[in-house]
Parts: sequence; C-alpha cells; structure tokens
Amino acid sequence: MQNGLPQITSCLLSLGFMIQEISLTEGKKIYFASDNHLGAPSAAESLPREKKFVSWLDTIKDSAAAIFLLGDLFDFWFEYKTVVPKGFTRTFGKLAELSDAGIHIYYFVGNHDLWMHGYFEDELGIQVFHKPQDLGLIIKLF
Repeated sequence: MQNGLPQITSCLLSLGFMIQEISLTEGKKIYFASDNHLGAPSAAESLPREKKFVSWLDTIKDSAAAIFLLGDLFDFWFEYKTVVPKGFTRTFGKLAELSDAGIHIYYFVGNHDLWMHGYFEDELGIQVFHKPQDLGLIIKLF
C-alpha cells in the first residue's frame, strides 16, 4: 500500500472465452480511443487529425499497459487479401511500435471498418474483435 491506497498489480480482462492478463504496475494505465474517422472528409483534410492521434499515442506510450481502439479509426477501411488501402502510414507505424514494445492493443471493429481480414493481427500484432464482447475487469489489490 502506498500513500494509503492499495497497489494494483494486475488485472484480468475477460474477452469472451479468453482471459488476458494486463500488468498494471504503478503508473500504468488503460487508454481508450474511438471514432477518429481518418480519411474523412478527405485524406488531406484528415492528416492534421491523424498527426494529433499519433502524437497522443506517443505521449501515452510510457504509461500505457493497454489501448482499446473502439471502432471507426478510419472513415472507410477495406482489406483485400494481398493489399491494404493507401495512407495512414503514421498511424500504422506508431501502432506497430507500441505493439512491438509490449503494449496490448485491442481493436473493436466499428461500422466504418467492418472489412478487416487479418492485416492488423498479422502485421501490427493487434487483436481485432468483430463482434461485441462481454468484458470483465478483475483487479487484484495488494
């Protein structure tokens, strides 16, 4: 116990049948973002918004235990088997960097990005959910 508050050492996140443990040591947090709609109304007009999002990801990287992206990161996303849409390189690079650093990233597909078929999982190491999930957060206090 520090400063009279219990120390959170970890939490268990129940996603359907899978249980994922996320370490929440002192100073670590879980972050949420949604509805960026990158690409709208045009790629050029959304570029400043993309840069802000990437900057935000950069500011939280040292304190993030997990990041939940709650749909519609893009205004329209459609993956083909061997190609992905042009653009959003800054976003992909930063997400890959965070995932490679061991930060858990969970993506819940929204109505503007239903057509995700493996790119985020295979290339970025991000777990993608296409259906609603029952989430439970179990916090161990010591």
